[in-house]
Amino acid sequence: MTLSSVWQWLIEPLQLDFLVQAIWVSAFVGLVCAVLSCYITLKGWSLMGDAISHAVVPGVVVAYALNIPFAIGAFVFGFGATVAIGYVKSNTRLKEDAVIGVIFTGFFAFGLVLVTKIPSNVDLFHILFGNVLGISQGDILQTLVAGSITLILILLRRKDFLLFSFDPNHAKAIGLNTQVLYYTLLSVMALTIVTALQTAGIILVIAMLVTPGATAYLLTDRFDHMLGISIATSICSCVVGTYLSYHFNTSTGGSIVVLLTLIFVGVMIFAPKYGLLAQHFGRHSQALVDPEQYPDLSV
Repeated sequence: MTLSSVWQWLIEPLQLDFLVQAIWVSAFVGLVCAVLSCYITLKGWSLMGDAISHAVVPGVVVAYALNIPFAIGAFVFGFGATVAIGYVKSNTRLKEDAVIGVIFTGFFAFGLVLVTKIPSNVDLFHILFGNVLGISQGDILQTLVAGSITLILILLRRKDFLLFSFDPNHAKAIGLNTQVLYYTLLSVMALTIVTALQTAGIILVIAMLVTPGATAYLLTDRFDHMLGISIATSICSCVVGTYLSYHFNTSTGGSIVVLLTLIFVGVMIFAPKYGLLAQHFGRHSQALVDPEQYPDLSV
């Protein structure tokens, strides 16, 4: 392969306006998801993100049927699902995972019923898997607004969210209203899912919400470094994934998530401190040292 052919491969997508648009929209979505991903990873809310992503389906259908912005319907139903989960968990003996399983499947099934019964131009495939290549100007505006609100809210409460994610008991002890933080973080998560809906769809958005933070968590113990690694990983995967989806004629959201997953697998194996190889050789080297045989090494 010559240098000119490589250059042509790189610039060919940039000659198409719709693909340039898809690249920067995907990169913006990747940025928003990466920032929240760090908090979700620390909080252990992966399943909660999955629940909200599925719960927005009826909201999208209702919004299209009423001819209002889909982001409004998606956010209302997504946040409504989180309130329902919190209420059922607080007033029954069920554990959170069971409540989440019941609520999100119920909302998702209700959405499927609405798709089949309410006349609308909703394409179920695009709801489930996204369609950033065919995104309209109105949907781009909704994505930018929802994503910007998400980033602003996280920026304003970043320290409180961080403490709440690490140690909610300590956050409550120093006077923070953990109940407000709980629902604010859930609201931000619902907004982020609305932001990523057109890019990755409901099925794949959970990967964009979890994988960047999980990857960064294996590489560093510092939150600021974790945030930077998460953002870089997510944006690069979104840009390269969009490129690859054009050249190989594959799903854009699927290509992005596959790249994120491959990066995660590589980091999981080769991470210098927490990777599988590092842990294996670390345990192996410790096993070679017998403290009873070399007492001076155990001091």
